[in-house]
Amino acid sequence: MKINLPQLYFSKLMRAITEFELIENDDQILLGISGGKDSIFLAYAMAMMRQRLKKKFSLKALTINPMFSPDFSQKVEAIRAFMKELDIPFATIDVDIAGTIEAQQGKEPCYTCAFFRRGAVNRFAKEQGCNKVAYAHHHDDAVETFFMSLLYSGQLHTFTPKTYLDKMDITVIRPLVYFREQEIIDAQQYHGFVPIPSPCPHDGHTIRQTVKELIVTMSKDNPQLYSHLAAAMRQDNLGELWPASKNRQEMKKAYYSYMYGK
Repeated sequence: MKINLPQLYFSKLMRAITEFELIENDDQILLGISGGKDSIFLAYAMAMMRQRLKKKFSLKALTINPMFSPDFSQKVEAIRAFMKELDIPFATIDVDIAGTIEAQQGKEPCYTCAFFRRGAVNRFAKEQGCNKVAYAHHHDDAVETFFMSLLYSGQLHTFTPKTYLDKMDITVIRPLVYFREQEIIDAQQYHGFVPIPSPCPHDGHTIRQTVKELIVTMSKDNPQLYSHLAAAMRQDNLGELWPASKNRQEMKKAYYSYMYGK
């Protein structure tokens, strides 16, 4: 397969790889591939970078069958054929995420799915001798995660472009962090793969989807909302905040001073 992307796409990949030092010589990188638009673009982009970068690194790909749909294994064959065209060794494993979510009895399904999916990918990476795992999270994902964290957990938090997992001795990288979601959708014209719809029965009915729609709605009145959220994710843009909350023991001395003059 002839692998090529416009200069703008290459530049965004290079910015992420260079700024966060995502790829080094002799890296063995496992790609998490769902078959959706994002992960397919990740595989295509990484195959191109394997050709163009002056770094020697290898790629492997893994698809997790979450067992939501009985025909998912048939759809995997399309992914397998595409990975073969890209010359990326491919494997798939079954993880009963559907059964686990059902057993959770109504608890947030996305957290459960992500937890077990990541665990399976990390174990497979170690078994295959991979020192890095690459996921296809893009810029919209990061902004939505940041806003979702603020609204639903009261924290300023999002995922990072590069994360070292000390317990597993694996580094997670996200080479697509400078791509907007629409750019990835548009990239289908270059790689030609028709994305496989998510088999998840909760797709489109999650907290993330609510936040995605909220950003769109609020942006109608504030066109700069998205860019402001993106800027706020950077550590150097942290403004003045209240000090950390104190517990009763920490306030005891001051309390007695005010109440009893001690």
